[in-house]
Amino acid sequence: MASTVAMFTGLSGLAANARNLDVIGNNIANVNTIAFKSNRMIFAPTFSRNFSLGTAPSDNTGGTNPGQIGLGVSIAGTQRNFTNGSISATGVPTDVAIEGDGFLIVEKAGERFYTRAGALQRNQANDLVTISGAKVMGFAVDEQFKIIAGNLVELNIPVGTLTLAEATRSVSFNGNVNPSGVVAATGSIHEARAMYTVSGTPGSFMVGTEDLTVVGNDLFIDDGSGGEFLAIEGGEQAIVTVSGIEKGGKDLGSHTFGFMTSGEASVAGVDAFGTTMNDYLAFLDKVLGLDGSTIGGETLGGGITINAAGQIIITGNEGTVQDLDIDNADMSVTYAGTPAGSPIDQPFIMTKSGSADGESVRTSFIVYDSLGTGLTVDLTFVLQSTTPNAGSTWEFVAESSDNDALDRVVGLGVVEFDANGRFISATNQSFSMVRTNGAASPLTVSMSFDDGTDAITALTDNTSVLAAVFQDGSPIGTLSGFSIGEDGIISGSFTNGLTRNIGQLALAKFSNPEGLVDAGSNLFRAGPNSGTALITSPLEFGTGRLIGGALELSNVDLSQEFINLILASTGYSAASRIITTTNDLFAQLLVLGR
Repeated sequence: MASTVAMFTGLSGLAANARNLDVIGNNIANVNTIAFKSNRMIFAPTFSRNFSLGTAPSDNTGGTNPGQIGLGVSIAGTQRNFTNGSISATGVPTDVAIEGDGFLIVEKAGERFYTRAGALQRNQANDLVTISGAKVMGFAVDEQFKIIAGNLVELNIPVGTLTLAEATRSVSFNGNVNPSGVVAATGSIHEARAMYTVSGTPGSFMVGTEDLTVVGNDLFIDDGSGGEFLAIEGGEQAIVTVSGIEKGGKDLGSHTFGFMTSGEASVAGVDAFGTTMNDYLAFLDKVLGLDGSTIGGETLGGGITINAAGQIIITGNEGTVQDLDIDNADMSVTYAGTPAGSPIDQPFIMTKSGSADGESVRTSFIVYDSLGTGLTVDLTFVLQSTTPNAGSTWEFVAESSDNDALDRVVGLGVVEFDANGRFISATNQSFSMVRTNGAASPLTVSMSFDDGTDAITALTDNTSVLAAVFQDGSPIGTLSGFSIGEDGIISGSFTNGLTRNIGQLALAKFSNPEGLVDAGSNLFRAGPNSGTALITSPLEFGTGRLIGGALELSNVDLSQEFINLILASTGYSAASRIITTTNDLFAQLLVLGR
């Protein structure tokens, strides 16, 4: 007899296969969707009607099985396939593919989502976002561009707006200094005209030969004839301008000294002031970069004295490249007011009586302060001594006209080489420069004379050569490009050649990714059965690696989907035949009743 049960069984088959066609159709439609994960439908039989539950075997019978008739098919659920899709290179720097089990973390309208689609882009605020506008989350960097792991932030890549300058911390040198050259014995020597103290009637001024003190702003310097003198009376201030002096052919710049007390130092442009001749000589010592220190047992030469005849004697630093050249007009005097008497026009005319000797070499290089300001530094090596079977000893002097302090000498030391010309040791292997432009001060830079392949040797040659081959500072630069590494770190490249970390993409991993809830637009929410997101860096905890400039393709297998399509169509047709056959049986039954 015809059964309505069979008709409803066929109906369940139609409904189940129709839903299966929906799933298959969605897979096929998304065959070109970035990082799409295919889905499949799982069927299960519905409950059965029991005629008998069966019997157990006995001594007389073998037992019977249950008697059951199934009542159709039901949809047990869907299952998403999270296997990785193929990787396709795009060359777009914001594109990223995940090779592993991780998910990118994004936020949209205050809600957190997870995605495998790495087709990212930057919005007008330079935020890294998905195509649908969700903001990509990751880890920021601190002021030293180190990754701050732990707290998720919205990633920002400010190309064209982020600027960076970096202070120099170290400089490496290379070259060869010639120990077979002349050992330094003296620096250049310049002598001024003789100057005498003046005494006389009450009210005139006695100036001691040791200190040549200016009393009451009055200074007398007699040339010996008794008539010519440099006089500053009644508060008139004498200003000495030192300009045009050269050291080894390099101009030392322009500096001014005022014979005045600190309370009177109101004249603009005066670099230093004092009330004694010795104050002036100390000023000269600094602006000329003279050095009379004893370091490591070596007297380095250089300095200023006044002899018994009242002559200023300037002894330059040793080494031919430090030979001083002082012309007649290089030390000129002006007055803030009208001086009394008949002052000498050029009281500090110097006569050169000796030149500097000694094997030496100088190199100039640029360092940068924390604001990216370029500063020129001169480093000079001078041969001090040679010892049989023990090598050679050299002085180094670091000088800079860009030092914001008056003293142009910013570093001094002694370097020793062994009998094979190899570097042994150095004292005071750094220099410091005062900065008054708002940068970090002082700027302290270490110097390396033996840094692997970059090293200074002391072998016989025709001349000495020296060069700075590396320094780690940089002037201002603007972020011009970026790339994403396997570990998710976003590396920014700046126009000044520096490369710095500017952020890191974070990944989330779930113990059961199939439990995620599809939220559309290639986004997933955490579901009741997905587990809690483990948020970490790429390459950690099985999240996988990131491939920048590439995208993960859909993992839909078209050949499998077409087979599934045929099977679903066949299942649907077969289920419909159950209904038509049952209908035919009903028709036959009705014929019997006529």
